[in-house]
Amino acid sequence: MKQLRIGVLFGLFAAAGVLAWGAARMWSSFGTLPSVPVAAPVVLAVIAVVLAATALSLRSRLREQREREPDAKGVDPLVAARAVVFGQASALVASVVSGLYGGLAVHLLSTLAHMPARRDQALYAGLAALAGAGVVAAALFLERVCRLPDEPDDPGSASGPGGNTVAP
Repeated sequence: MKQLRIGVLFGLFAAAGVLAWGAARMWSSFGTLPSVPVAAPVVLAVIAVVLAATALSLRSRLREQREREPDAKGVDPLVAARAVVFGQASALVASVVSGLYGGLAVHLLSTLAHMPARRDQALYAGLAALAGAGVVAAALFLERVCRLPDEPDDPGSASGPGGNTVAP
């Protein structure tokens, strides 16, 4: 499984933001924009918390397993793989959703900031974009926690590719 690249996530965010800004601009010229749900930033923040809690739990369990503590609860490789897939999917979707809400927030702030109701909508959209960024950060942290250690290039060598010593 390949690691997520920040450039890909940022590209998805930027493309979705530009598309949302253009669509919001076109939609508002024809009529009123649909409202941003108040629950959008809350749901994204809950997902970020779940991802961060999963990462912290797995990190402590993996550390106990590495240090061979007597009552260490091991991590099933399938559980770690599922957590990584959940994190990667969440990061991809959250980068698109953050871009959509970010583009909408930019449009609302640039054209309709004088209306109090639209200012609130811009605030909700901005908070949703920030919460989506939190989801991406938590997902990248989870992916880093579940990453396998680097294998040494030479089986007879005691040092890995980064020069770090590995126990024989």
